[in-house]
Amino acid sequence: MTSRVSDRIAAITESATLAVDAKAKALKAAGRPVIGFGAGEPDFPTPDYIVQAAVDACRDPKWHRYTPAAGLPELREAIAVKTKRDSGLVVAANQVLVTNGGKQALYNAFATLLDPGDEVLLQAPYWTTYPEAIRLAGGVPVIVPSDEATGYRVDVAALEAARTPRTKVLVFVSPSNPTGAVYSPEAVREIGAWAAEHDLWVITDEIYEHLVYGSAQFSSMPVQVPDLTDRCVVVNGVAKTYAMTGWRVGWMIGPTDIIAAATNLQSHATSNVANVSQVAALAAVSGDLSAVEAMKVAFDRRRTLITGLLNAIPGVECPLPEGAFYVYPSVRALVGKTLRGQQIQSSAQLAGMILDEAEVAVVPGEAFGTPGYLRLSYATADSDITEGVGRIAELLGEIQ
Repeated sequence: MTSRVSDRIAAITESATLAVDAKAKALKAAGRPVIGFGAGEPDFPTPDYIVQAAVDACRDPKWHRYTPAAGLPELREAIAVKTKRDSGLVVAANQVLVTNGGKQALYNAFATLLDPGDEVLLQAPYWTTYPEAIRLAGGVPVIVPSDEATGYRVDVAALEAARTPRTKVLVFVSPSNPTGAVYSPEAVREIGAWAAEHDLWVITDEIYEHLVYGSAQFSSMPVQVPDLTDRCVVVNGVAKTYAMTGWRVGWMIGPTDIIAAATNLQSHATSNVANVSQVAALAAVSGDLSAVEAMKVAFDRRRTLITGLLNAIPGVECPLPEGAFYVYPSVRALVGKTLRGQQIQSSAQLAGMILDEAEVAVVPGEAFGTPGYLRLSYATADSDITEGVGRIAELLGEIQ
């Protein structure tokens, strides 16, 4: 029987992170004491001054109507100012497109830059949406692998080995989801200079720019390599920095011709982002970073806690992340062993057993292009981290 769904849409893989989170929430609603490490969102409320700005906007009739598809002019200007403040990149307001979250910014960027068959270099482990958005835009993701031995980073040699005459775009992410890896400014410069030398476009995802720890430093590629500025698209948003995942406000920054084309696309796809959310985002990016700093202190404490607990489990190897709020432990040493009468065939199977047997939700590495790993978000309470990893340790203690 012929499928009623187009081949293009049928080929999309469901977001594993959202699927795990949905299952965990359903089990909680059914009364099971599930602890969720699946969703990548801060467990803090959106700061009060941002919420108040949205409340005020709801009462103002001027926000009850359509606004420009590219975003509120005052928000675009504020994002340009914030970008200079936080990364050093100087842009004009007409280089900013406000989008429905970072995902729309990424899809807009891929759809605007790619023609059918264009290749996109994508480091694995990768966030689950990248390859799907690339394929939807007609591109071909070319995977460049990394692992814990390299700190989940790739170098120019690995990228050059993957480059072909069809390579058009490099996706660059630092700090990384799912690994928490952060590239040094020197490494960012080296990779950016290589991309510029070969006339590649770079889409750099800077959504976790403020969440770096210890001696790690965030650095923006177009700042490190000014020659790349005219071939670079920066993706960002308020979701992670200001605990605003549900408000759905992101943006893309790039050359004016690319932003104009992406705005045209968005004008037909969704039109403007919800005005109330845009006003809230304006308050966020125009305010100080004190709320962000408070969250960062908690995340820094939690990353040390969860890494130590995971590394105490035999067969689990977990590097200490330098950014974002994820750990990405290897469980490859456990594959092939037996747990409660079942042979562990994969990290996906192991993640399923952890949910069913220990009532703890984690995301398997298969979702990020690297089987043999698990991703856990530590954007949750310290007590949940201790209890949840404790349950995992108790379960895995039965492995034979």
